[in-house]
Amino acid sequence: MKTLKTNWLKIVTHVGSLIPLALLIWAFWTDQLTVNPIQDITFRTGKAALVLLILSLAVTPVNIVFGFRQVIPLRKLLGLYAFLYVGLHFLIFVWLDYGLNLQLLYEAVFEKRYALVGFAAFLILTPLAITSTKGWMKRLGRNWKRLHKLVYGAGLLAVIHYVWLVKSDIREPLLYGAVLALLLAIRVPPIRRTITQARYKFTRKRKARVAVNGA
Repeated sequence: MKTLKTNWLKIVTHVGSLIPLALLIWAFWTDQLTVNPIQDITFRTGKAALVLLILSLAVTPVNIVFGFRQVIPLRKLLGLYAFLYVGLHFLIFVWLDYGLNLQLLYEAVFEKRYALVGFAAFLILTPLAITSTKGWMKRLGRNWKRLHKLVYGAGLLAVIHYVWLVKSDIREPLLYGAVLALLLAIRVPPIRRTITQARYKFTRKRKARVAVNGA
């Protein structure tokens, strides 16, 4: 019970992150995929990867705006789950869709712009996942933070990949792009300081009101 109380956020994150995979396996097992199952699986894994990547990028802004430090440990967890789905998404693309045919893959990556930016995002996220351990943090020192700032670029490329992939109705990918832009804007030092100061003043006034009412 004590473990549940202290780690409930991590438990919820684990369960929530695995739900898309569970639903995908269930849809496959019960033959509920669309008439184009490879396309359906590719879309499901890609969307799960994008959502989890954005959630991982939302951790720091949530702490900045609300002072909710309990979410900080979830950043790494969400990022690794995002990479899990990115890896599945990439594997489905190269194996099920193109049958590991290097010639066809080369043509797809360098002739289809959505595939090119998607592949670039995968290349960025791979070293970030590999170096996510404490051991790598110690080995890289200050360079670890510099390296992991590349996740912002990966997020941007993932949104562009989605926009170029759907081609026609781009409202949903643009919504993800707007959320990503907001999350990145909150991290800008002047904006971050303004939000932090406003939160501090609000908290101080609220404590003062509680003290007066309690007296």
